[in-house]
Amino acid sequence: MEILGISGTEWIGYLASLFVLLSFLMKNIITLRYVNSVGCLFFVIYGILIDSWPIIITNAAIVSVNIYYLFINKKTAVPADEVKP
Repeated sequence: MEILGISGTEWIGYLASLFVLLSFLMKNIITLRYVNSVGCLFFVIYGILIDSWPIIITNAAIVSVNIYYLFINKKTAVPADEVKP
C-alpha cells in the first residue's frame, strides 16, 4: 500500500516520529508520557515491520518506563512553574 509514493511502513515511522516530537511540546508530564508512549508503540510496530531489534527494544523500554511512572509509581505531579532548580 502506497500513499503519495510512500509505503505504509514508512507512514507508520513518520507517525511515530510525529507523536514523539509532539510529546516534547507538552508542558504536563502526564500528557507527555501518554503522547510519547503512543509514539513509541508506533515505533515498536515500525521496528517489527522493518525487522529492527534496536528500534523494538529501545522503544519497548521507553514505553515500559512511561507505564511505570503513569500507573505504578503515581506521585503527585508538581506543576512546571513550581519546580525549583
